[in-house]
Amino acid sequence: MKAVLCREYGPPSALRVETLPDPTPGPGQLLLRVEACGVNFPDTLIIQGRYQQKPPMPFIPGAEVCGLVAGHGEGVTEPAIGTRVAAVITHGGFAEAAVVEAAKAVPVPDGVSPEAAAALGLAYGTVLHALEDRGALKPGETLLVLGASGGVGLAAIQIGRLLGARVIAAASSEEKLEACREAGAEGLIDYAREGWRDRVRDLTEGRGPDVIFDPVGGSYAEPALRAIGWRGRYLVVGFAAGEIPRLPFNLMLLKGCTVTGVFYGDFARREPERNRELLGRLHRWVAESRLVPVISRRFPLEEAAAALEALADRRATGKLVLLTHAAGPG
Repeated sequence: MKAVLCREYGPPSALRVETLPDPTPGPGQLLLRVEACGVNFPDTLIIQGRYQQKPPMPFIPGAEVCGLVAGHGEGVTEPAIGTRVAAVITHGGFAEAAVVEAAKAVPVPDGVSPEAAAALGLAYGTVLHALEDRGALKPGETLLVLGASGGVGLAAIQIGRLLGARVIAAASSEEKLEACREAGAEGLIDYAREGWRDRVRDLTEGRGPDVIFDPVGGSYAEPALRAIGWRGRYLVVGFAAGEIPRLPFNLMLLKGCTVTGVFYGDFARREPERNRELLGRLHRWVAESRLVPVISRRFPLEEAAAALEALADRRATGKLVLLTHAAGPG
């Protein structure tokens, strides 16, 4: 099989495409013939040694895969050979074949393409867990999404709308805000301009948003928290800006609000059945055409480094997906 290999920590340009033997599934595992693999911000960190998981060298990055079952490990008989499944793994996805835990594999319904299934697991899984399980977002409430033009941000706009919320999107350019509008955002904020917190107040008629979805952190966090509404829920999803903010606790007191952490990876590990149900809902929404994952670019496996560079340099809107030669119609 062809695979993208990380032999030493460094930038995407240090990755190499090599030919390796197919992996062998162990007890409780499946061998997948990979059709598509999502590209995510943690992939840019894991190859630099800056992620919480550090696989032994050399390793294959890529955590979000869709493919056809090609083999069973000991104790596994289902899904049947040839079944299309999707799974979230720690690493190993940027390859033509990958091993996944059978318990984590979710069957992909008819009508859902491999690239759509590969785009759902991390971004859309994180968002649905965040907004529904952690943020208790209700129909009619207002959701503010920071970093709204990225893969997770656009997913938050779409899922927020599906859950019945009014969505305000914040991003750093007119081009990015146009992508947010197309995804369904009703209010738009350019936080590259001064006074964007006042814009939040204007768009909410002075009440502030009920829920804030923040995958960015950095200098954007405190102004957003100051704008939150009474009994608001601030969701800490990540720190794409590179800086972990230090928030003044008196704001939580004055606003009667909560600041809640969203750790989707640990949720999936600790509550696997709930996570399978969550992913199953996302796949059904796609099959029913209620949800269309925003995939802005597709790359062949051999161009994995270019995809990671586009993500790391903030040049991507929506999801990026790698396609292998095995990729076929949904």
